Amino acid sequence: MSPRDLVLTPTGVRFAGRRLPCSIGRGGITTDKREGDGATPAGVHRIVGMLYRPDRMARPNRWALPIGPRDLWSDDSGDASYNHWVRAPYGPSHERLRRSDPLYDLVLLTDWNWPRAQPGRGSAIFLHQWRRPGFPTEGCIAFCRADLLWLAARVLPGTRVIVPDH
Repeated sequence: MSPRDLVLTPTGVRFAGRRLPCSIGRGGITTDKREGDGATPAGVHRIVGMLYRPDRMARPNRWALPIGPRDLWSDDSGDASYNHWVRAPYGPSHERLRRSDPLYDLVLLTDWNWPRAQPGRGSAIFLHQWRRPGFPTEGCIAFCRADLLWLAARVLPGTRVIVPDH
């Protein structure tokens, strides 16, 4: 492990000499991730993208891409676009990236089950803003806004996210 890795620990994510409190999936950590289980997948994942709401914040990093009103994420394991960024109109099951709450104002995308998604293995393991401290996610890793912005300014594409199997 390197100081440039994000490492999940029982007390938060360790990165660049700091420990950042976070929330994980309501299902805990798993080595057998399934769509809808609410668990955070164990393993070594990589940051592969960054999305942000330009109507709510300045670009957090030069490689961040804006989230538009039609942007969605497919969570339909039977669709060819499963676990990919898609645009409305889009009929299969999906979640909106442009939410009314602030959870996805800034999203770091991981390579969990991407780019060649296996049906049912789970979609959209993001690093995003939490609802409140300790409130679990659907499998993502969530932070307070200030810490997420701090991370976004420092991570690079390919930064490793290490989730140990506890």
